[in-house]
Amino acid sequence: MAGHSHAKNVMHQKAKSEAKRSKIFGKLAREIAVAAKQGMPDPAHNPRLRAAIIEARKNNLPRDRIDRAIKSAQPGAADGVNYDEVRYEGYGPAGIALIVEALSDNRNRTAAELRTIFSKNGGVMGESGSVAFMFSRVGEIVFPVKVASADAMLEAVIEAGGENVDSTDTAHIVTCSVEDFGAVRNALEEKFGEPEGAKLVWYPNMQTAVEGDNAQQLLKLLDVLDDNDDVQTVFGNYDISIADMDKFDAA
Repeated sequence: MAGHSHAKNVMHQKAKSEAKRSKIFGKLAREIAVAAKQGMPDPAHNPRLRAAIIEARKNNLPRDRIDRAIKSAQPGAADGVNYDEVRYEGYGPAGIALIVEALSDNRNRTAAELRTIFSKNGGVMGESGSVAFMFSRVGEIVFPVKVASADAMLEAVIEAGGENVDSTDTAHIVTCSVEDFGAVRNALEEKFGEPEGAKLVWYPNMQTAVEGDNAQQLLKLLDVLDDNDDVQTVFGNYDISIADMDKFDAA
């Protein structure tokens, strides 16, 4: 046990946890600012901003950070935002298709960083459209399972114009077309209250099982991508077992 200190380990883990939380907060604030800049600063009249605030609350982003992010998007703000929405596509280990959504203030820098991340972790970044055809763009709305039974939620989703609902032990995951996203979310929110999450996502048309070393390398790639400040969300067509995920977490 020479050189091993429990106290130092605790401090190290706490520092890592604080750094991760800081990154999450930064990404949430960036999405709020961009959403506020693209539409009205009032979440009641800006669906994207409303969804961003819901996500921020779920992750315990302080109210003052939310307010500052909204104010930073207003014309003439001293710390005004100027981010571009960029989508990158590529392949990870075992040929897994990945879509990376980013908010960048320097497209060239972000592209170079992500290309390096892909290449160093068993992947390759492709051209725009190289993997998007393997996914469907849909609206996703999540409610806690306690708000309704599976049958009641399904009935409400059909009435609201949604396409599907996957009811698990903890949540009802509703999907709908991009065009109907706002109307479906509003109808369900009126019936069941504020959702736990509401956003546009990329659903893979088919999933590919990844195991062993390929799974560990893919999880490493996903972890490094998530650690990049510009990356907001990563979608993939992979299916990784809980055992492989636990092994990666324990490493």
